[in-house]
Amino acid sequence: MSIYVGNLSYDVNQEDLNEVFGDYGTVKRVNLPLDRETGKKRGFGFVEMESEEEEAAAIEALDGAEWMGRSMKVNKARPREDKRRSGGNWGGGNNRGYSKSRY
Repeated sequence: MSIYVGNLSYDVNQEDLNEVFGDYGTVKRVNLPLDRETGKKRGFGFVEMESEEEEAAAIEALDGAEWMGRSMKVNKARPREDKRRSGGNWGGGNNRGYSKSRY
């Protein structure tokens, strides 16, 4: 499992997160997603730590903490939802949920 870290300054880098979360245990991985169109950081990231206990300690200590001028949001990351949806009228042919008005 990993930790979601939100409301980050756009200046934060992986080394910064390694340093902050390293106070609570061994950081295995840091991911700072980039916007597909601009290539800029999106203001959130994910941190994976060595154990559940270390993650819990980091979440307890850092959620709501002030860092780089912002109040961090830190909690357990939820599994990523599949954005692809079945059905509907996107590229289909069944026009479900869509009706044309006749005038």
